[in-house]
Amino acid sequence: MKSFLFTALFAVLYFCVPAQTENKIVIGKVDSVYSNILGEQRKVWVYVPSGFLGTNDSTTRFPVVYLLDGDSHFQSVVGVIQQLSEANGNSNFPQMIVVAIPNTDRTRDLTPTHIKSDLPNMDSNASKNTGGGENFVAFMEKELMPHIDSVYPTQPYRMLIGHSFGGLTVMNVLTNHTNLFNAYIAIDPSMWYDKERFLKATEQKLAQQKYNGIKLYLGIANTMPEGMTIEKMLKDTTATTRHIRSIFALDKFIKTNKQNSLQFASKYYADDDHGSVPLITEYNALRFIFSYYKYKFTTQDFTDSSTAFVAKYKAHYQTVSKELGYKVSPPEVLINGLAYQSLNSKFFTKAAAFYKLNIDNYPTSSNAYIAYGDLLASIKDTVNAITYYQKAFAISKSDETLQKINSMQGKEVFKLTPDQLQKYAGIYVFESMSVTSTVIAKDAALWVSADGQGAYELVPLSPDTFGIKNVSGFKLHFEMNGDKATGLTSTQPNGTFMGKLKQ
Repeated sequence: MKSFLFTALFAVLYFCVPAQTENKIVIGKVDSVYSNILGEQRKVWVYVPSGFLGTNDSTTRFPVVYLLDGDSHFQSVVGVIQQLSEANGNSNFPQMIVVAIPNTDRTRDLTPTHIKSDLPNMDSNASKNTGGGENFVAFMEKELMPHIDSVYPTQPYRMLIGHSFGGLTVMNVLTNHTNLFNAYIAIDPSMWYDKERFLKATEQKLAQQKYNGIKLYLGIANTMPEGMTIEKMLKDTTATTRHIRSIFALDKFIKTNKQNSLQFASKYYADDDHGSVPLITEYNALRFIFSYYKYKFTTQDFTDSSTAFVAKYKAHYQTVSKELGYKVSPPEVLINGLAYQSLNSKFFTKAAAFYKLNIDNYPTSSNAYIAYGDLLASIKDTVNAITYYQKAFAISKSDETLQKINSMQGKEVFKLTPDQLQKYAGIYVFESMSVTSTVIAKDAALWVSADGQGAYELVPLSPDTFGIKNVSGFKLHFEMNGDKATGLTSTQPNGTFMGKLKQ
């Protein structure tokens, strides 16, 4: 089953590799917005997922993660999200935009109240200008979020992540601006702040308010002195344990006051200190918050010829949609893969149900109509196959689709002989994608593969130009020198890429 899922997704993972420029790997961009509230220009680091595991539709939109101390945690959060939402076919949680907010005056922005006493050594390099937290929240709500929503493809689901003073801000927003975010991750928060007065105020609000639909994950680092146990720490009254004691107090309070409907989970990381705890907390927190998101495939899903699997899959995404607060459709390419697997097993009714699901969810995708047309053609339903090919052609004006229509209507189509196909064979190097493609002629057809992966049949559209069989949106044009190819240009949904024939 896992082998099938990887194979079904490979074409997307390979053919939609994001382009890189000047041999650099770029994971985000630097944006900025001027804040009238804070009186300064604020930079943000923004990661936007490629979206290729969603739909070929350019209107794909994503939930947004707002990340405090952004310059310290941007790479790790983006890495976890990218790995478990798209890499290797993973779908543990949705692809998400990450908006990381670097600091200008950390202590000013990330503390909720003003205090006169000195701060502990962990923040000794920060300004003593405390208590600007409410202004900072106002900046996020009234200036930064509207900017992000106007420029980037966002969905109305937001998460806030913060560590240390950032975790303190997370708790401030949760209790005082509850519905500004849907989910919160507080990483080893500085609940000792202001001699724990803020902790007491937080507990009071957690007891009195309702948090229906809101999720919070609390990560706790081991900041105890060497040789101290949890039991001793809880009874200790010295300043050395004040940080961890305050977080344990918060954790205990939330767990014993479940009447507020807050969906809460926490973990104490005995092997991680204040500096190392963010990464593992981010991972576990995201798994908790999106525990409902991943569909768990069973063997019966693939061996049963009925449409029960399709109904279960639809119901799963209805649950996902309810949790996120907006409609979420299963990825078009994955549904195509599941339909293709059903077709190979000769489960025609099941395959048809999957293809129709894509048509319902992606009515502007020519590929959805082409795929269903291919199914109808395979069962000799020529009339309806032509109808769906025509619907696809009306959207994309694809030469490959027109060839399908002409072929089924008995009209002349463009063909090449095996000898003519041989002139395109060779190894092509795409330096911008760090990918090598091998093109061979066999079985009276031309085939392309990448770095030892599965081969895909090319369909001739015109001299030197091909499409990929059963995959829309791709056109491969061979650059020729007489009767010999010298290069290959791939035009595809995410850009145009040029490869050179390896000599």
